[in-house]
Amino acid sequence: MRLHLFEFEDCFWFPDVLRQGQTDYLHFVISKLNIYKPAAPLVKEIMDKSGTSQIIDLCSGGGGGADVFQKNLEELGSKVTIILSDKFPNIPAFEKIKAFSGGRVDYVTESVDALNVPKNLIGMRTMFSAFHHFKPDDAKAILRNASESNVSIAVFEGAEKNILNFLGILLFTPIMFIISTPFMKPFKLSRIFFTYIIPLIPITTVWDGLVSILRMYSSNEMVEMAGDAAPKYNWSAGKAKSKMGNNILYLIGYPK
Repeated sequence: MRLHLFEFEDCFWFPDVLRQGQTDYLHFVISKLNIYKPAAPLVKEIMDKSGTSQIIDLCSGGGGGADVFQKNLEELGSKVTIILSDKFPNIPAFEKIKAFSGGRVDYVTESVDALNVPKNLIGMRTMFSAFHHFKPDDAKAILRNASESNVSIAVFEGAEKNILNFLGILLFTPIMFIISTPFMKPFKLSRIFFTYIIPLIPITTVWDGLVSILRMYSSNEMVEMAGDAAPKYNWSAGKAKSKMGNNILYLIGYPK
């Protein structure tokens, strides 16, 4: 059963200093663990079929390891540019990733709604660790918007709904915060304060992580929604095992 409880990150009133603290942490962990490496061959295959060399990443948060994913694609022989976008763009994080990637990862400064992507953002669309944020009607709207623009789309989730992932977030995320926060760049006093003095960033991140598991769609649910949203598209969904041993879920669609 899917429960769509609230996440702090979705709330317009959630302070940016805490939101960026969350997204910085997620970018750090996803990058260091290279969680989405198994997604690279799937994305490369669709990009080769569609003949595109640009990715429009939706709901990018703090970058979600886009710099590492861009390198994963290059290792497979794909010269690709990734454009980061978000409804609440984390410009400092995006700028850091752009510099680190030598410009191979760029970003949009304006707010981008995944349900209605601007026509000038051209390329295959991706979404990492974000599809669960949307209720079924909005999730379908994201897929329908891609089909109306006649572009490919790939949705990935870094975990599936099970008790082990739920307990992992509950038990290990606080430990990871304590260990990793001093190593996150750029250094921010606010991040130190709201992690070690008043631990609002870890607390809200743990809550949002637990709710994310409860909100997660299965691969079968995703492909069923996709068929309703864009029946004239080719859709496939499934699981791919990461080097951490857990499954990442995916939904991929492209024009017939």
